[in-house]
Amino acid sequence: MTDIHFIDTTVRDGNQSLWAFNMKTGMMLSVLPHLDEAGFDSIEFYNHGIQIKKLGKDLGEDALEWLKRGTALKTKTELRLHGGIRGGLSLIPLSVRRLMVDIVVAHGVTLNRSSNSWNDFPEHAPEVEDLRKAGMRTVVNVIYSISPRHTTEYYRERVAQAAAINPYRICFKDVGGLLTPERTRELVPIFKEAAGDVELEFHAHSNNGLAPINALEVAKGGIKYIHTAVPPVANGSSQPSIFNVAQNLRALGFHTDIDEEPLHPVTEKLTTIAHRNHLPIGAPRLFDQAIYGHQVPGGMISNLAYQLKLVGMEHRLQEALEETVRVREDFGYPIMVTPLSQFVGSQAAMNVILGERYKLASDAVIQYALGLWGREATTAMNQDVRAKILDRSRARELASWEPPQPSIKEVRAKFGRNITDEEMVLRFFGGDEAYESMGKSSSPEDFLSVSHPVVTLINELSKRERFKHVVVQKGDFSLSLRSDSGENAGNSASD
Repeated sequence: MTDIHFIDTTVRDGNQSLWAFNMKTGMMLSVLPHLDEAGFDSIEFYNHGIQIKKLGKDLGEDALEWLKRGTALKTKTELRLHGGIRGGLSLIPLSVRRLMVDIVVAHGVTLNRSSNSWNDFPEHAPEVEDLRKAGMRTVVNVIYSISPRHTTEYYRERVAQAAAINPYRICFKDVGGLLTPERTRELVPIFKEAAGDVELEFHAHSNNGLAPINALEVAKGGIKYIHTAVPPVANGSSQPSIFNVAQNLRALGFHTDIDEEPLHPVTEKLTTIAHRNHLPIGAPRLFDQAIYGHQVPGGMISNLAYQLKLVGMEHRLQEALEETVRVREDFGYPIMVTPLSQFVGSQAAMNVILGERYKLASDAVIQYALGLWGREATTAMNQDVRAKILDRSRARELASWEPPQPSIKEVRAKFGRNITDEEMVLRFFGGDEAYESMGKSSSPEDFLSVSHPVVTLINELSKRERFKHVVVQKGDFSLSLRSDSGENAGNSASD
């Protein structure tokens, strides 16, 4: 049967989905050599937007150090960027975004995966072309969603549009964990036919417990490239476990192009890190029918709860989720993916808090109604709701506003002509606060050895030739290490 190849998401989407990008540089460096040895088609490695801000502002680290040291460390497996030049929640000048991609390419990363939040591929075509000019091959996401707009014919049309802009591959992406096995079987032939000669990948989150099953269905349907993660950052809201998916595919008769042996140390190291740093362990989830109504990603539910808690309304979370369904309909059924899902969720929370629908609207929601976050919004929205959002003075101000697009020369003049390219992108993507925090946290070397403390202790003591006999005792546990010759060491333990 067909060979199945895997794309690893452990240090990127697994890190983001389960650990909220709290995986430090040293943690990632400690497992990258093992991931590199396993035979993945590629390793999703870097998110230059949110990851820079998180590593800098919250973790006190230089996000470019991960880029530099990680690319220098790998020897066998291609590394991927997640994201591109446009998109995201901020309006960073395109000149700075292009500079960031140039820096990534300069370190040898020439493959990326990117999205248009509306699956609007004619609008996405300039992005793919700009990335191609920068030296990048692009895997284009076609994002799955459920609504009256997202029919089978919709996907036939959008996949054909994606193929027409000549991407490296097309990725069938189920960001919300909404696919069922039945719908997967129905759509895979549509994707394959519409994609033509363009190879397909499959990327799914396990929010609803079905992603491991859907991974088998896409393989049976002829998709050869599947995204997985290594436990403990697999399952949950992340991708399914490589161990589970590979084992099940082999049971179905597929050949899996992966060596799991180097991945066991990844699990051991990251599990130790999780316990030490109080980070969650991904686990398979039970099926939840409710997500097919609100379609709110797990991380966004926690953000909704936090917004309500700030005003003493945490008990109204269910009401906010129900309002999310109505707002999404009013907004023209956008796909619940960043940044569109945040616009829907924040407006739903605002409507519940104020007790009146659309009494207030954020600048982002006004910009959404103006078409700044995707041209389809202007025609897909409920036009009465759109008119209400735009019938305010702030909307009239924003209607005549265009995001400034300074050149690199102009940006450099703002910060001072001696600023380096690296400092410039770090300040823009992470903010001044994040930049000033860099280097004030732990060193990557603090995490390069993440063995169990007792194992580390034994290894270090065994290297000390001047010690002939060492005894470690705690309670009823006793550990004795004895060297008879100074060259050959033996040890014994007793309870």
